[in-house]
Amino acid sequence: MAEVLVLVDHANGEVRKTTAELLTIARRFGEPSAVFIGDGLDAARETLAKYGAEKVYAFSGDDITGHLVAPQAEVLAAIVQQVSPAAVLIPSNAEGKEIAARLAIKTESGVITDAVDVEAGPDGEVVTTQSVFAGSYTVKARVTKGTPIVAVKPNSAAPEEAPGAAADASVEVTISDAAKAAKIVESKEKQASGRPELTEAAIVVSGGRGTGGDFSKVEEFADSLGAAVGASRAAVDAGWYPHSSQVGQTGKQVSPQLYVACGISGAIQHRAGMQTSKTIVAINKDEEAPIFELVDFGVVGDLFAVLPQATEAVKAAKG
Repeated sequence: MAEVLVLVDHANGEVRKTTAELLTIARRFGEPSAVFIGDGLDAARETLAKYGAEKVYAFSGDDITGHLVAPQAEVLAAIVQQVSPAAVLIPSNAEGKEIAARLAIKTESGVITDAVDVEAGPDGEVVTTQSVFAGSYTVKARVTKGTPIVAVKPNSAAPEEAPGAAADASVEVTISDAAKAAKIVESKEKQASGRPELTEAAIVVSGGRGTGGDFSKVEEFADSLGAAVGASRAAVDAGWYPHSSQVGQTGKQVSPQLYVACGISGAIQHRAGMQTSKTIVAINKDEEAPIFELVDFGVVGDLFAVLPQATEAVKAAKG
């Protein structure tokens, strides 16, 4: 059975949920092999084995981790050239998509980004589902040249356990001088908010112009659900919430299991960033708001009246 490479997304050995999702998807096509770059493998190995990684290719050292994405692409390219995997799966974040693009060039392969589903076609080929043209269409695509390289959005699959060996494997890798041109000279750790990362969260609660700048009720409801907090462009442009939390065509694209839009009208730019969510709920005073055309459930009402009740109901259900 051919290997399927999965680039591990982790923070000092703490494996993120996106990796468990990719390992689950990888089992649809072959034998999952994790590619772990950086420190902390000992802490990560148990999780990688838990979700089916049969092999682990591990790489560390300043030549790789002390520079931007180019060395990581060269690591993956070396593995692809030596083991001929059935596919390479990479998290579809800003860094992952750049790695995918560089890897495609180095291996002369096709690349697909922002996949929201990946499945096996009639002949066992990798077939992806994407939302394109600002979410106006859903398309299926496949790579026709080289090794399929697919950047997959978070929450595209439910992680499923399938114990693997997570045995050490190795290939010969030489990092070129060109790949080491962009050196990291300073790194600042992002201050933890206690909430999940926006693009990886299973639940996202977002606020818009209807908050009037007061996100307190949005945050309280999000915290009751263990959700991430997002914002529309209007809210961000008004200075009510940081740009890093913007959901939309010019912000971050999310695809959670549940998306709750609070006081957001539903302009096409916002919809492009969230309409691949599995379930969408909207709260808005304007019953004619465009967001209601998209939702699974809609509440016509003042978010400042609706959200406190919803928060109390969630807390009561939790006991």
